[in-house]
Amino acid sequence: MFNALAIGMPQGFEWIFIAAIGLLIFGKRLPDVGRSLGQGIVQFKKGLKGVEDDIETESDKKKLPDTARPAIAGPAKYDPYTGKPADVTDQVEG
Repeated sequence: MFNALAIGMPQGFEWIFIAAIGLLIFGKRLPDVGRSLGQGIVQFKKGLKGVEDDIETESDKKKLPDTARPAIAGPAKYDPYTGKPADVTDQVEG
């Protein structure tokens, strides 16, 4: 049975009818609406790209420094075997 109160999604001809009414009402403004919608999408994509670039630059800045000792370092302040403070004057002379 057909229920007159049941309203579903428009189909086929109904979409064409809705589009025709939309063109009659918004006909002259549709190009402007489409243009502004396109510009909005472009600006949104540029914003996302800018955020991605900022994240990459920040992650590059926060990389941990190299923990290896430099090739030319002054005398060791601690004895590497015992861990006790070493006498710096003995290492410089010897």
